[in-house]
Amino acid sequence: MVASFHTAPRSSSTYASPICPASRLVQTQRVSVLIVDDQPQVCQGLHTLLEFYSRGSSIQFSIAGEASTYADALKLAADQPTLILLNLELKAQENSIAMMRRLREFYQGKVLVLSEHREDDLVFQAMQAGASGYIVKERMAAQLCIAISVILANQVYLTSEGMTQFFRSFRSHYDQAALTEQKIHLSDREREVLSLLVEGEPNARIAEQLYITVATVKAHLTSIFEKLGVKNRSQAIVTALKLNLV
Repeated sequence: MVASFHTAPRSSSTYASPICPASRLVQTQRVSVLIVDDQPQVCQGLHTLLEFYSRGSSIQFSIAGEASTYADALKLAADQPTLILLNLELKAQENSIAMMRRLREFYQGKVLVLSEHREDDLVFQAMQAGASGYIVKERMAAQLCIAISVILANQVYLTSEGMTQFFRSFRSHYDQAALTEQKIHLSDREREVLSLLVEGEPNARIAEQLYITVATVKAHLTSIFEKLGVKNRSQAIVTALKLNLV
């Protein structure tokens, strides 16, 4: 089924009822939720909101677990909770988009991104990596309920602002990708190395998976860095994701 987009209304008056108004969109169901956030107050707030939404609603929420790191999130996601509420800006954590790509390799449920930022590129990359929705934390109380109900109905949730950001970034990426295809020519092996690099694999693991030596991996990385115009692994990862090279 091809997911359709749902945009949030501009007014918050829809949420006057203490019962989740969007519960009519789906049949009565139990929804297990994995919360991925390193801020205790945010986790507690999500607990409170989900408990509040469950009162008299056709959607009954239960907390499947909490994770404060992406590594823990990947482990807990193996239990296939119905929904993951994912903070993209965990402290001391990098490559959140790469983590989402790894998550989507095995996780079959829904992912709703909770972010403190609203940059065009972040919205686009999150949705491209497999998110079912994206909301800004400052509007979480007003939008969380409808966002969850919409994505449980196999639609994609973005606010009107988020939709504008998504398509603006999409056009930018499309134009950039066309230009990149002309300028950056990576060999098949270099693309394989770059893909594993984006997944966070060290040189030894890349060598093991591709059946090549560590020295060969380093040689490929040197060539990749030169072609991308970057100086280190982190810059290569950011550039690869931005230009949709993997």
